[in-house]
Amino acid sequence: MNKFYCNTMAFLATYKKDERGVTAIEYGLIGVAMAVALTAAFASDGNLMTALNEAFAKITENLGKMTGSTGG
Repeated sequence: MNKFYCNTMAFLATYKKDERGVTAIEYGLIGVAMAVALTAAFASDGNLMTALNEAFAKITENLGKMTGSTGG
């Protein structure tokens, strides 16, 4: 019984010092913050998809002008 207790306490001490999950949580928080920032930047009218579609259409148009392609 004492050996089981010692092994359990050693495992819990190792588990307590493990910080791999903390990094995953930090990346998750960074992802959420970036999503909020992008939504605020692109969706001034409240519609993110419309703003993104317009932005990609402008990019496609400009690339078409540079390459001589009509796009589409």
